[in-house]
Amino acid sequence: MSVRNVVPDRVVLPLHRRALPLLAVAAATALTRLPPRHLCLVLERIRHRARPSTAAQATVARRAVVAVSLRCAGEGCLPRSVAAALLCRLRGTWPTWRTGVRTDPFAAHAWIEAEDQVIDEIHPAGHFTPMLTVAPEPPAQRGRARHRARSADRG
Repeated sequence: MSVRNVVPDRVVLPLHRRALPLLAVAAATALTRLPPRHLCLVLERIRHRARPSTAAQATVARRAVVAVSLRCAGEGCLPRSVAAALLCRLRGTWPTWRTGVRTDPFAAHAWIEAEDQVIDEIHPAGHFTPMLTVAPEPPAQRGRARHRARSADRG
């Protein structure tokens, strides 16, 4: 992505709270090497049956990712956003993950949102036109998946 980003002060996580964020950053580093279409498909599968993240949950995840990775703390918006989404998923929730562009001057960016709020970004909502989005599953789809699983267990 091409946007320079000023990251707020990094928090220092205690050693026992670094494992999951480090795992999310490692997975995100691998996933961001995929073509965009494949990345979206993988993220759509990962989000399956997750509850939507609250803004507080997404903020905690994003700050944890920034705390353990200098790349995510700097200009690595794509790995930062994917890692934050993955960390939310490891905790049972899913934010809205987005990439977008603006044209004058051209810039691309990736970020997460929760409860219709952009999480810890210097750019306000609407600054970029979203191009790729992986939102939480609608409640009906999450419920249908549980119903299918229960039906399969009985049959």
